[in-house]
Amino acid sequence: MSDFLTHGRIIGGLATVPDVEASLGDYRDRLGLSVVEQGALPADLAASWGCPANAGAPFATLAPTSGAPCYLRLVQQPLDPGFVPTRTYGWAAFEITVQDVFAWPDKLAGSGFDIIGPPKEIPGLPYFVAMQMLGRGREMIYLNEVRENTPTSDLPPAQSPVDHLFIVILASPDRAATMAWYSQRLGLDEGGAYTIPYTMINKAFGLPDPHMTSLSMAQKGRMPIVEIDDYPDVATVRARSAGMLPPGNAMVTLAVDSLDRPDLALIAPPAPRVGPFYAGRRASTTIGPAGELLELVEIDSR
Repeated sequence: MSDFLTHGRIIGGLATVPDVEASLGDYRDRLGLSVVEQGALPADLAASWGCPANAGAPFATLAPTSGAPCYLRLVQQPLDPGFVPTRTYGWAAFEITVQDVFAWPDKLAGSGFDIIGPPKEIPGLPYFVAMQMLGRGREMIYLNEVRENTPTSDLPPAQSPVDHLFIVILASPDRAATMAWYSQRLGLDEGGAYTIPYTMINKAFGLPDPHMTSLSMAQKGRMPIVEIDDYPDVATVRARSAGMLPPGNAMVTLAVDSLDRPDLALIAPPAPRVGPFYAGRRASTTIGPAGELLELVEIDSR
């Protein structure tokens, strides 16, 4: 794990789902991820996220069979009937590297996943082919088959049919300001920037197919981390119940070299935690410029 963890590395993502056991039928039994942790969410951990009302909720942590120490955590929470994916600021999607992306729609037929974007090659982006789907909690998951590295970043080919989460997508009201926050507060680098006809965004907001969206990549060296998408002005702040996690793609966990950053406002003081995400390291959570929950784990704090 220590070789994998470098500053900025994605340790995992958290999605809220209405029924953890039903979602395990999708992520474990269909996608082939392994359950490495399961139980009731500890109250002190929920409080450290600023979400005390989630204490005691059923949760499960899954890992790829490739052995990459990068995880997907599912936390049970009632489905918010007013939540519509890809229309609010915050974490919009988790992107997972996979093998043979064109085979996955048939493999997932009859599952709890709703495929809203079949595999499609994007003009001007020959580096990968992605598909998009929603889980039972309306969490957005991209399955991405890597073809080659981009000019500014290295993309990880999958070492198992479904491997690890390697890019998290953030819907932002101000792409430049959000990039500056990740650069100044977390020491990440600004990577490539692209302007593309972004199908998911155009569909969500009823925009014409040729409408272009600009996006930037926050990365460390050549490692991509956060894709920052410029959302239309009609997007809104994501509503959530008091004391609970945001619906859908709720939180991202990153590795950092230090939690002692004077410009970083933390919800609770750093504390050592156990489990696959932490392995005894100190962790704390902050709120990013798009309202996103961002948990940070200090690499050398064991």
